[in-house]
Amino acid sequence: MIVINRFCVPLAEGEAFRESIQAAHLALSAQRGFVDGTIGRNLDDPSLWVLHTQWSNVGSYRRALSAYDVKVTAVPVLSRALDEPSAYEPVIPGATLNEFDARSLG
Repeated sequence: MIVINRFCVPLAEGEAFRESIQAAHLALSAQRGFVDGTIGRNLDDPSLWVLHTQWSNVGSYRRALSAYDVKVTAVPVLSRALDEPSAYEPVIPGATLNEFDARSLG
């Protein structure tokens, strides 16, 4: 599972945000199920940032968000993300993709 969080940060807040997002990345990377992650800043518009993380499955990511260190360090940063869908499934040749449909609760 891939998570893409995008941020729009005023240039004057860039250095402080850099420290915060690096701490968030570190807290997330310590969680079970974390596979990989990167932080990026847009080349053409330095107010745009991205945090990309990869997880072994969606449950690992959701449990990571409940960890104390993540709640204290990463959640305040993640709350600044642009309001858009952030979870993606890897598209592997021949694999069945998730279908957009109502889910059964029972």
